[in-house]
Amino acid sequence: MATIRREVIIDRPAHEVWAVVGEPATTYQWFPGMVSSEVEGNLRTVVTASGLTLPEEIVTLDNVLRRFQYRVTGPILKDHLGTIDVYDLGDGRSLVSYGTDCEPAAMALMIGGAAGSALEELRRQMESAPHDAPTGGS
Repeated sequence: MATIRREVIIDRPAHEVWAVVGEPATTYQWFPGMVSSEVEGNLRTVVTASGLTLPEEIVTLDNVLRRFQYRVTGPILKDHLGTIDVYDLGDGRSLVSYGTDCEPAAMALMIGGAAGSALEELRRQMESAPHDAPTGGS
């Protein structure tokens, strides 16, 4: 199994960043390549721009730790765990970490690249929105 982690510092308080990251149904608004997602209970279904439907299990959605974890349960991956953490840096900024544990290992590289782009888009949206205002898609 391979592990890839991407991180970004966002010039916004952790509670504002978590308000966006902690909504699994709206991840597609800041994750390039996703066009929609739907959540029902602990199941999320993501649709990609290529039309691929990815079934996922929401493993953790912890508002205290500001942690969101999910597993892609579809047939393209043997094993997968995605983890997004939002850390309060104490100065009005946040560190967002997006980790992927994945098998086959080659898929971890692909997901890790996409996660890096997603974090940059999240930063762009968060830093361009008024404080305490929800962000929308790009």
